[in-house]
Amino acid sequence: MAISLPIALFGIYKLRRSKKELKHSEERLKSSLVGSGDTLWDWNISTGEMNRMNDGQFIEQDENVTTPPNRKHIHPKDLPKVDLLLKQHFSGHTSFFEASYRTKDNLGNWRWVLDRGKVIEHTANLKPKRMTGTVKDISRIKSTEEHLNLFAKCIENLSDPIAIYDKSFNFVEVNPSYLKAFGGQKAQYIGKRFALHGYKDTYIEKLKKVLAEKGHWQQELKLPNQKNKLIPIDMSIDVVKNKTGKISHFIVLYSDISERKQAESELQKLSNRDRLTGLPNRTAFFSNLKKLVDLRTHHALLVFDLDNFKKINDSLGHQLGDMLLCRLANRLSKITRQQDSIYRLGGDEFGLVMTNTNDIHTITRTAKEFLAEIIKPFHMSGHELVITSSTGVVLFPEDGNSPEILLKNADTAMYHAKEQGNRYLFFNDTMNKQAVKRLQIENLMRYGLKEDQFCVFYQPKMNLKTGELMGMEALVRFITPKKGLISPVQFIPIAEETGQIIEIGEVVLEKACRDVKQWLDKGLFNGRVAVNLSAKQFSLPDLTQRIDRILQKHNLPSYFLELEITEGTVMDDPKDAINIMKSLSARGIHLAMDDFGTGYSSLALLKEFPLNTLKIDKAFIDDIGSKRGRNMVDSIVTIAHNLDLDVVAEGVEYSDQIDILNELNCEILQGYHYSKPLSAEQFEAFLLKQNGNPQSRLSLVSS
Repeated sequence: MAISLPIALFGIYKLRRSKKELKHSEERLKSSLVGSGDTLWDWNISTGEMNRMNDGQFIEQDENVTTPPNRKHIHPKDLPKVDLLLKQHFSGHTSFFEASYRTKDNLGNWRWVLDRGKVIEHTANLKPKRMTGTVKDISRIKSTEEHLNLFAKCIENLSDPIAIYDKSFNFVEVNPSYLKAFGGQKAQYIGKRFALHGYKDTYIEKLKKVLAEKGHWQQELKLPNQKNKLIPIDMSIDVVKNKTGKISHFIVLYSDISERKQAESELQKLSNRDRLTGLPNRTAFFSNLKKLVDLRTHHALLVFDLDNFKKINDSLGHQLGDMLLCRLANRLSKITRQQDSIYRLGGDEFGLVMTNTNDIHTITRTAKEFLAEIIKPFHMSGHELVITSSTGVVLFPEDGNSPEILLKNADTAMYHAKEQGNRYLFFNDTMNKQAVKRLQIENLMRYGLKEDQFCVFYQPKMNLKTGELMGMEALVRFITPKKGLISPVQFIPIAEETGQIIEIGEVVLEKACRDVKQWLDKGLFNGRVAVNLSAKQFSLPDLTQRIDRILQKHNLPSYFLELEITEGTVMDDPKDAINIMKSLSARGIHLAMDDFGTGYSSLALLKEFPLNTLKIDKAFIDDIGSKRGRNMVDSIVTIAHNLDLDVVAEGVEYSDQIDILNELNCEILQGYHYSKPLSAEQFEAFLLKQNGNPQSRLSLVSS
């Protein structure tokens, strides 16, 4: 049956229109693929031919049509997975084929792709014949994914607990460490509001305000762990913002600082504890005293300083001395009231802080108890040791408004108590004035040594029988430009305490040797100069070398030097003193014992000392008019003569004293009756007068 022309034309028109629409559809598909970045592929499984759209690549035919046609471009480690997924799809186990793997691009670089496809045509016996799909470059996505996985694993494996909250502060996520630290299961936390156990809502509101302003918050808190035990936590919160800059999440990091706090506590104990005695140390003392001062709390401070503790260290050794301090600290701790604190301030000095009291009766009773406890004998290493203490007491706020002033004033009171020993004294204003004066003199001495303000005066020693000059004593004088002459009674005790007496003593010895050498060279003098040797000088390990150096410097023979040593000095350690004196005597230096009769030396020891002269103390000469005083001087003179020693009476001022001394056969006299101490210029004039007019040798020298 013939088809009419119009119908044929209409059919042609419809066919052309369909082709045109198909072409438009293909162009739209291609445009979509171009826009998406995906590549469309069509694989003829039977022939192995692979067509790709949108990347300009053509995969050549592969003989093995059951394997991916791009097999040569797939990473060897990814190929087994692609093979397996493809076989599963071919066998009908999966509706679609989908695999991500690495493939080599035109430049030879490995790139991650997502390959998706589906078998769309089968052979008569239902074998896959044709397959189409898309492949997408996901290298950037894969890289991001790897980074996200890395961060996720880091958070998951982090030893510190982490919690993530949304913008409304509701729980979103926690890591395993959080559950390990605080217990429970993840499900019971998710969705719950942020809270801090033991902290009020107002605290959390302030926390949120800080986060809104600064984006970060950090504090040390105490939170309960999985055992419901409060532990120190260093908690920090940071905000996470989205692309628009608005807060999307909060990340909370919890760090358990228990070990750090424990270490800090141990370190604090070490830094605030005396290592020897275990008592709180000077650092803890100032810290705790400052708290009391800041709180204006009434309290008393008692400072205990052991008397003559150095003798124990020097004679029995520092190890025994340390043991004694430990035993003493233990004693004092036992009698310290619970509300009070005992400290070791350093060396042999202890401090007791009595809180919430200014009651004189309570403080006095406590001071007596401590002094009584200290004086109890210690039985150690075969020795019975008895020590005493001098105690200074101050009250807050009466005696100072700072820890430093309180301690200074307590030390001042303690030094005054030490003059009598084994007693306590409360601080007063008079002590403070004396302390200020003492400090002024100490500073003046320091400056005087620097500026050569110490000079030497000489007092003659005369032979009572012949009237001849036998020698003289070198006496130090301290003359300042502004203060004038400062009495030795004022500065010498301070110099002995500060140790400045060593330098002053050397100045005196140096100048005395210099002056005597000049008078010897002029033929004015042929006797000995006596120089006092302080206890601190006597204990110097290089004493003999120092004296040798000065004698050699001035080329003065040792015969013309006599050293005066007090009886108290040699009695501190007689055995050691004998060795030092023998060393000096072997050099030809004469030795005199000064202030004899005041140091309680025994005759057994006296005969062991390599002495040449005994000097009778002025106190005995002052009392020579009484029967008791006369007998005392007579005994000393007799002892001296029996030991074949010269004897010198010092402080002779009156003619009746001379008459008695003459009767008692005391041959050498020294004192104001003959001459006051003279400067070097005045003494040279005295020497000239003695050499020129022998008849006036016993006359009083005018000032």
